Amino acid sequence: MPELPEVEVTRRSFADAIAGATILALVLGKPLRWPLGVAPQALAGQRVLAVRRRGKYLLIDLAQGLLLVHLGMSGSLRFGRDLPPPGPHDHFDLQTDRGTLRLHDPRRFGALVWAEGEDDPRASKLLAGLGVEPLGEEFGFAAFHAGLRASRTSIKQLLLAGRLVVGVGNIYASEVLFLAGIRPTTRASRIGQQRAQRLHAAIREVLAQAVRQGGSTLRDFASTDGSAGHFQLHANVYGRDGQPCRLCGTPVRVLRQGQRSSYFCPHCQRS
Repeated sequence: MPELPEVEVTRRSFADAIAGATILALVLGKPLRWPLGVAPQALAGQRVLAVRRRGKYLLIDLAQGLLLVHLGMSGSLRFGRDLPPPGPHDHFDLQTDRGTLRLHDPRRFGALVWAEGEDDPRASKLLAGLGVEPLGEEFGFAAFHAGLRASRTSIKQLLLAGRLVVGVGNIYASEVLFLAGIRPTTRASRIGQQRAQRLHAAIREVLAQAVRQGGSTLRDFASTDGSAGHFQLHANVYGRDGQPCRLCGTPVRVLRQGQRSSYFCPHCQRS
């Protein structure tokens, strides 16, 4: 699934190119997870102001309203002037005078939703429960530490929930916890101030590094120009069960938490 770094890489790859464009038409394919919420022809003539990100959602600001885009489990966007005809897994073409934005999504868990603004119930239902953005100035340590102390769940599950801090998905949670020296099964409330500070810094560091490396391409993720991500090539623990830890040489282990795999080094992450 595309996680926060992949969504941010996607945003950066077309945001400047589409800003200021005029929408010519929206052509829909097979139905996605949620209805669009407006007649497609109503978007014709609208001007694209900017493209933002909130968690794993892309917010395309229009002169009137906004479009929320989610890549789902297997989605990716393409943007260009000379895209080939849409295929069976291409589910919308947002045609503008600067190029076409297309969603390719084999599993159709992605979404395109129009709303009048972020206060519109259609938007707030999707965005209101999201935690703090980890790469912004609002991600302060005091509130983060207080959230850890108030939680009775494991730290890995707390990070994945996205209510305390948004966007630390499965790949990056394993890498963050390795960098902080914390085992994924540790109860969040047991993490003291010093380790919490390491964890707070690790979240910023890992996610920023992932964005710089173009995200992670495990199956079919690519940015809008077709570029693959490279973060997975440098992972310390994710996907490396049985291989030696890059720091101490101890074999990396994997365990199941909920429905997700957690990778860790039993020596570097003792508790």
